[in-house]
Amino acid sequence: MTTAVDLVITEVQEPVRFLLETKVRVCSPNERLFWPFSKRSTTENFFLKLKQIKQKERKNNADTFYEVVCLESESERERRKTTATPSVRLPQSGSQSSMIPSPPEDDEEEDNDEPLLSGFGDVSKECAEKILETWGELLSKWHLNLSVRPKQLPSLVRNGVPEALRGEVWQLLAGCHNNDHLVEKYRVLITKESPQDSAITRDINRTFPAHDYFKDTGGDGQDSLYKICKAYSVYDEEIGYCQGQSFLAAVLLLHMPEEQAFSVLVKIMFDYGLRELFKQNFEDLHCKFYQLEHLMQEYIPDLYNHFLDISLEAHMYASQWFLTLFTAKFPLYMVFHIIDLLLCEGISGIFNVALGLLKTSRDDLLLTDFEGALKFFRVQLPKRYRSEENAKKLMELACNMKINQKKLKKYEKEYHTMREQQAQQEDPIERYERENRRLQEANMRLEQENDDLAHELVTSKIALRKDLDNAEEKADALNKELLMTKQKLIEAEEEKRRLEEESAQLKEMCRRELDKAESEIKKNSSIIGDYKQICSQLSERLEKQQTANKVEIEKIRQKVDDCDRCREFFNKEGHVKGIASSKEVLDADTDEEKETLKNQLREMELELAQTKLQLVEAECKIQDLEHHLGLALNEVQAAKKTWFNRTLSSIKTATGVQGKETC
Repeated sequence: MTTAVDLVITEVQEPVRFLLETKVRVCSPNERLFWPFSKRSTTENFFLKLKQIKQKERKNNADTFYEVVCLESESERERRKTTATPSVRLPQSGSQSSMIPSPPEDDEEEDNDEPLLSGFGDVSKECAEKILETWGELLSKWHLNLSVRPKQLPSLVRNGVPEALRGEVWQLLAGCHNNDHLVEKYRVLITKESPQDSAITRDINRTFPAHDYFKDTGGDGQDSLYKICKAYSVYDEEIGYCQGQSFLAAVLLLHMPEEQAFSVLVKIMFDYGLRELFKQNFEDLHCKFYQLEHLMQEYIPDLYNHFLDISLEAHMYASQWFLTLFTAKFPLYMVFHIIDLLLCEGISGIFNVALGLLKTSRDDLLLTDFEGALKFFRVQLPKRYRSEENAKKLMELACNMKINQKKLKKYEKEYHTMREQQAQQEDPIERYERENRRLQEANMRLEQENDDLAHELVTSKIALRKDLDNAEEKADALNKELLMTKQKLIEAEEEKRRLEEESAQLKEMCRRELDKAESEIKKNSSIIGDYKQICSQLSERLEKQQTANKVEIEKIRQKVDDCDRCREFFNKEGHVKGIASSKEVLDADTDEEKETLKNQLREMELELAQTKLQLVEAECKIQDLEHHLGLALNEVQAAKKTWFNRTLSSIKTATGVQGKETC
C-alpha cells in the first residue's frame, strides 16, 4: 500500500509529496479477531534537496524562495545501493589508516548496525613498577610547589597516566588541590531544586549503561551522578545542565568522590572553556567546527574534498566530540587517556584526537556516501577501538601531531569576520523572519512546557490532596492510639503504685520475719549452750562421785578384811551376806541418776531438733519472700522503663512547668 502526503511549506514553490510504501494484509472482521500479531508503526526518513531561487528568476510570487530539486526516501537509497555494484579501492601504501586494522569481516558485532553502549571497555590498574616510581618521584616534587607543573609532566601524560593515580593527577592538573569552598558549596547545592531535573533524570538512565557502577536504576552510581549534574545545573545558572555533561561527570566519578568530581567538573567547564561551547546559540562550537574543517583541508585534503562532495559538514559528526570530550561513544581506556591529554594541554587537544580519528579512518570514509559516513561515525568508528592496542596507536598519533596554535587563532578570527560579514549582508527581513521563527519555536516549546507543568501541577495537587487525606486519617488513628496509650499509662501507673505498696509491705514483712528468726536463733543458741554446760557439769560431778565411792569402798573392804569378826558377814566378792550388796544399791542409785540425765539430754536434743526445724522453715519462708520481692521489683522496674512511663513523665513535667508559670 502506498500512502501519499502533500506538505505545503512556506517559501517553497510547489507542495512536497511524501510517498510511504508498506506491506498490508486485508482480512475479514472475523479473522481480524484472531490475528496474533500486534500493530507496528511504520517510519521512513526522507532527504529533501532544495535550490534557492535568485531574485531575478522569481515569478509573480515574491514569497517563493526555493524550489524542489529532488525528494528521496531512505528505502529507495538502500534499494539502489544493493542493486549497484560496489567499487573496490585498495588502501595506499604508507597511509595512516594502515596503522589501525579494521575489525574482521566475520565479526558478528561488526555486522550489527546497533552502536555500542557507552561505558564499555575494562581498564586495567596494572602498571610497570618503573613507571610508578617515575610518577611517584614527580608527584613528590609537584606537591612541594603545586602552582608549578614539573617539566617532565607533559611527556608522561602523553603516554597515559596510570589508572591508580588518575584521581590524584586529574585534580592536580585541574588545579583542585585547594578548593574547599567548592566542596562546601557542593554540599549546599545538592539540597536545592534544579529546574532541569527531568532532563537530568532522563540522561542519567542512558549514561554508561555498559558499566556495572551506573547500569542499575536507582543504584549508588546513578544517585551520585544525579547529584553532581543537579549541583552543577544550580551552580551555573547561565548554562545550567546541557545534554552530554553526564558522561563527563561519570568519567570523573569513576576516579574520585562526589565532591572532588564536582570541583574538577567546574574547573573543566570554566577554566578550560568548555562552557563557552554552550553559550550564544553554540556560536563558539561552530567556530570549532570551522577550525576543524580548515585543519582537515591542511592535513587531510582528499578527505576534506570528499566531505564537500557528499555535503557532510563537521557539525554532523563532531558535535559529540567537542561537547562530551569523546566520553559518550568510545571505550573507557581511550576516554581516560583523552581526558589525560585535555587536562594537561587544554581543550585544543580535541583537534589532535579528532584529526587522529579522521586520519586513521581516511580510506574507509573515502568509500562512503553521506548516509554511509554518518553510520560509520555512529557505529563502526567506536567499534574499531574495542582493541586497546588500536586505541594506544590512535593516542600516539594524536599526541605526535603538531597543530600550530597561531593557525587556530587565525581560523578563529576568519570565522568571526565571516560571521560579521554575513550579518551585514543578510537581509533584515530574512533575519527578522528567521528570528521570528526561532521565537515561535521557543514560544511553542514554552507553551508545551507550560502545559506539561500545568498537568504536573494538577497531578501534584491531586497527589497532595490524597497525601493530605491519608495524613489526616493517620493523625486520627494516632490520636486514638494516643488516648489509648494515655489510658494504658494511667493503668500502668496505678499498677506500679500498687506493686510499690506490695513491695514495701513485703520488705517490711521480710524484715520482721528476719528479725524474729534471728532472735529465735539467738535464743535457741543460748539454751543449747546452757544445756551443754549443765551436761558437762553433771558429767564431771558423776565422775567425781564414782571416784569417791570407789575409794570409800576400797577403805571399807580393807577394814573388813582386817576384822575377823566382820569378815564372816561378807562373801568372797565382798558383798554382805543376806543383805543387798551396797554396791548394787549404789549402782542402782547411780543408774537411776544416769537414766534421769539421759532423759533430760534426750529431751534437750528433741527440743534442739525442733528448734532447727523451725529455723529451716523460717529460712524457707525468707527465701520465698525474697523471691516474691525480686519479682515485684522486676515488675516495678519494667513499668518504669516503658515508653508509656516516659511519655507520662514528660507530660507531667510539661504540665507542672505550665502550672508553675501560671502560678
